[in-house]
Amino acid sequence: MLLWAAGIFHPKVHGLADPPSRTIPQGAELVALKSVDIPRYETAVGTIQAVHEAAVASKILARIEEVSVTAGQKVRAGEVLVKLQDQDLRARLGQVDSNLVAAQARQVQAQSEFQRANSLLAQSAISQSEYQSREADLRSANAEVQRAKQSIEEARIQLSFATIAAPFDGIIVDKQVKAGDTAVPGQVLFRIYDPTQMQLVAQVRESLALSLKPGQSINASLDALKFETQATISEVVPQADSATHSFEVKVKGALPEGIYSGMFGRLKLPLGTEPAILVPQDSITRIGQLAMVNIAQDGHVRRRNVQLGREYGDQVQILAGVREGEVLLVRKTAAEVR
Repeated sequence: MLLWAAGIFHPKVHGLADPPSRTIPQGAELVALKSVDIPRYETAVGTIQAVHEAAVASKILARIEEVSVTAGQKVRAGEVLVKLQDQDLRARLGQVDSNLVAAQARQVQAQSEFQRANSLLAQSAISQSEYQSREADLRSANAEVQRAKQSIEEARIQLSFATIAAPFDGIIVDKQVKAGDTAVPGQVLFRIYDPTQMQLVAQVRESLALSLKPGQSINASLDALKFETQATISEVVPQADSATHSFEVKVKGALPEGIYSGMFGRLKLPLGTEPAILVPQDSITRIGQLAMVNIAQDGHVRRRNVQLGREYGDQVQILAGVREGEVLLVRKTAAEVR
């Protein structure tokens, strides 16, 4: 008796059991509930990455004289980013220029001597060995000129390393140096990426990844920007991660304003369809954490507690609380059960 008086045997929240009801108001919109096939998805999370990204590094050991850019700055291909101290490189270039002048002078002299030896040989005035000696001198002089020219080209290339330029149009990120620092060969000074070509890279479990193909359309979204689009799979990396047993999938699509490398994104992977009951959003009454609908039965309106699923535009999925074939009171009226 004490348990009965305490209400143990009576439900506190109505489920499929119908509470007291009222008659259906005239003009009320009634809809018979039916099951429809809706697409099923599995979500794979990923990160926005640039398709073209480069680490800008120094090729020589030199002091940094000037840094022309800051992190976040947009640059054009060929725009100067850093200037290094280059006095020693210019001196080296001047030295090899002088070597070329000297080599060319020796080449002229050797050419003259060879022509003279050639004339004398025709007159049998010199021996064959003397003629061959003059010919060897000319070849050596020509080689010296070529070596001097190559040394000049090498010195010019070395001098060009003192000016570090942007490899392509992009945005500077991860600036790691300032004027006065010493650049070391191989040291990364900046990172740059092209913001016009971005991709979403996600980890997809192997059972799903094996069914994905490059060129396939797939739904992708960015939560922070509230952006959703149809993307195209550009690459499925043919190697699984041994720890997570997942494959790396890369997709490309439309780029919204405000997108940056490193942002969070999602892929919706299709899993076929499943039956579901969908009702209009207007038919749902929310009281605190509870969701309820009005069911028309035997000329009366009965309120049901329901469990909601995913939303599909102006409709929402009902997971539990109603059955297919029941009649739903769609439009809210003053005759709702209070």
